[in-house]
Amino acid sequence: MTTELHLLAAASDEPVDSLSPAQKEALQRGVAKIVALGAQVGVSADQMVELLKAGLTVGELLEYLTARSEEGA
Repeated sequence: MTTELHLLAAASDEPVDSLSPAQKEALQRGVAKIVALGAQVGVSADQMVELLKAGLTVGELLEYLTARSEEGA
C-alpha cells in the first residue's frame, strides 16, 4: 500500500474500499493538501502516518502542522 493510501486509510473512519468514487476523490484532494502543508513545514507523509497510527486525530494533526508553520513564520 502506498503512503498516500496509508494516510487515506488513517484519515478516514471508514475503510477506503467502502467509499464511493466521489468520496475517494474528495478524500484524496484533502490528503494531498495535508501532505503539501506537511512538506512546507518539514513533516513527511510517512511521519504523518506514524502520528495518526500513534493516536493523533486528523484535527490534532492539522493543529500540529499549523503550529509548526507558525513557528517558521
